[in-house]
Amino acid sequence: MKEEKIKEEKTKEDKFSLEDIPGVGPKLAEKLIEVGLNDPMAIATSSPGDLASILEIGRATASKIIDNAREKLKMGFTSADEIWKQRQKLNKLSTGSKALDELLGGGIETQAITEAYGQFGSGKTQLGFQLAVNVQLPKDKGGLNANCLFIDSENTFRPNRVIQLAESLKLDPMKILKNIFVARAYNSDHQVLLIEKAGEMIEEKNVRLLIIDSLTSHFRSDYVGRGELAPRQQKLNKHLHTLQKLADTFNLAVYVTNQVQANPAILFGDPTSPAGGHIVAHQTTYRLYFRKSSGDKRIAKIMDSPDLPPGECVFKVMPEGVRD
Repeated sequence: MKEEKIKEEKTKEDKFSLEDIPGVGPKLAEKLIEVGLNDPMAIATSSPGDLASILEIGRATASKIIDNAREKLKMGFTSADEIWKQRQKLNKLSTGSKALDELLGGGIETQAITEAYGQFGSGKTQLGFQLAVNVQLPKDKGGLNANCLFIDSENTFRPNRVIQLAESLKLDPMKILKNIFVARAYNSDHQVLLIEKAGEMIEEKNVRLLIIDSLTSHFRSDYVGRGELAPRQQKLNKHLHTLQKLADTFNLAVYVTNQVQANPAILFGDPTSPAGGHIVAHQTTYRLYFRKSSGDKRIAKIMDSPDLPPGECVFKVMPEGVRD
């Protein structure tokens, strides 16, 4: 089975397999596939330290393998029209709300990390549930015809809510649940490990959506006090880079929720600010702020985006799901 997987790499658009990278033989290729590094791009974007640890080889040897992968992939400067061609491969996943989709330029984007932050009850987790169902819809109905990985760090995943959403769309609830692969993260190290091991499952299970609810919960509880701030932020930064690498490698949509804190320095206006500081702000592609309104209404506001104009919209969180 492992040999068949290696041979399958030759059919990828990169036109060469892991074994075609100088320095990578069949045994090393097997090790790479076992940890989810299934294509040359994943090798080319690895760090020497990580690759050396995975393959149990010297750091210098790992650096040569990475350099060889980059050389074969011709990584470096390229013309903007080639980047435009790559961008044509991205897809948009509907949120269930036309207003929210329009705010996001068509929906949650693949090859990107979309963050939603807000107070409890603002709709962050509910949107995650809705996306986990919607991703399984055909593309002509706003889905990606694919499956979902859901990392639960706050014990918030509820199968009964997924069943409710599936039934409202007249889908088979049990089939929907079978295509959502859930892992409970018990601390920040476990959360990091789950993401580092996710590559193989993404490929094997046709996953095109990865959800973390929430991104920062364990990092805040595991690293307490100002003396722990620097190591926490370094670890969080690396975690986010790994998420972006997965998004790029597998054309994956990444949706993360984030906790908030009140800024006591703000005397007038909204004191709510997202956890994670500048690290999360810089590394997420799209940043949304959710806040409660009257009844089942919620307000979403774009706080940061590389290509979308500032704006906000109203959507509803109903028993049927996220709607207008």
